[in-house]
Amino acid sequence: MQQLNLGRSGLRVTRACLGTMNFGTAHGLAACDESEARSIIHAFLDAGGTFVDTADLYHRGETEEIVGRAIKGRREEVVLATKGAMPTGAEGRGLSRRHLTRALDASLRRLGTDHVDVYQCHQWDPRTPIEETMATLDGFVRAGKVRYLGCSNFSAAQIVESQWAAARAGGTPFVALQPQYSLIQRAAEAEILPACERHGLGVIAYGTLGGGVLTGRYRAGEAPGRDTRMGRLLGSDLPGARHWAESLLTRRNLEIAEEVAAVAAAVGAAPADVALSWAASRPGVTSALIGPRSVEQLRQNLAAFELDLPEEARARLEEVSRVDTAPADGSFFHLTPGR
Repeated sequence: MQQLNLGRSGLRVTRACLGTMNFGTAHGLAACDESEARSIIHAFLDAGGTFVDTADLYHRGETEEIVGRAIKGRREEVVLATKGAMPTGAEGRGLSRRHLTRALDASLRRLGTDHVDVYQCHQWDPRTPIEETMATLDGFVRAGKVRYLGCSNFSAAQIVESQWAAARAGGTPFVALQPQYSLIQRAAEAEILPACERHGLGVIAYGTLGGGVLTGRYRAGEAPGRDTRMGRLLGSDLPGARHWAESLLTRRNLEIAEEVAAVAAAVGAAPADVALSWAASRPGVTSALIGPRSVEQLRQNLAAFELDLPEEARARLEEVSRVDTAPADGSFFHLTPGR
C-alpha cells in the first residue's frame, strides 16, 4: 500500500487510514463488537495498512480498549493516532493542560502502550489560550509519550494561530489535520487546505462517503430503510442524531449521489469506491479515513485506493459538487508571526 510523508514530517503513513469509530457498542447504534473489530484491524495490517486512528470519545473509551487489545503483539506495525479534548466521563473537556494531561494518560492506559504516534486535538477550545495547549502538547513529545501532533476540525485561522504559538515558544508544531471532506462537503478547499499546505500539515480526510449518502443507498423521495445508517439515525433518540441525518439527506446531496452512481456505472465500480477514490486523490490529501463495519467492507474500501478515475469522470463529479471556494479574505496567508 502506498505510503506518504505526513505533512512536514518524516512520518510515513498509508493512504488508507483505518478509522475505528464503529468499534464498540457503548453508543447504542449498530457497530462492531470486539471480535469483528479485531478481525478488521488484523485484515487491514495484513493488507499492508499501517495507519490506525481512534479517539478517547469513541464509545466512551471502549474503542481505544478494543484497538489496544487488537494491536497487542503488532504494535510496531502500527502508526497509532488518537485524539483528546472531548469528555469521556466526569473528567471534563477541552484543551487545557489539566484536561489533556489526564486525557492522554487515560488513552495510553486503554491502548496498552507507552506512546502514541500522532496525538490530535479533537476540536478547538475557545476557553483555553492556544499557547497553553501547544506548550502542553510539546511537553508530551519531550516526555516521549507522543511522537507527532495533529488537530481535527480546526479552521484555517486556528491552524495558523496554533503553528505561530508553537513557533514563538520553540515547540512542536502540528503536522496533521483531520477535516471533513467529500463530494458533498468541499468547504475545506477555500481556506483550510491552503492553510495546511502553507503551514506543513498533512490532511487526513474524514467523512469521505458523506455519512453513507454517497454509497448510493439513498434516493430523493424515498425514506431511508430502517436497517440503513440514516434510517437508524432518523429513529434514534441520541441528541442531534436526527438533525444530522436530515442535514445530509438534502436534495443537493442526493443529486450529487446520483451523479456518483452514474459515474460508478460508467467505470464499472461501486459508488462508494468512486467517492472515496475522488477524496483520497485530491491535492493536499495525504490519507483518507475508512470506517468499515466488516472485513468485507474493508476489502471494498481498500479497492477504492486502486481506482484511477478517468479525467472525464472527475470533471463530472467536480461540476455537480462545485461550491464557491474563494476565500473571504486570503490575506492572512501572507502575514508573518508577530504582526
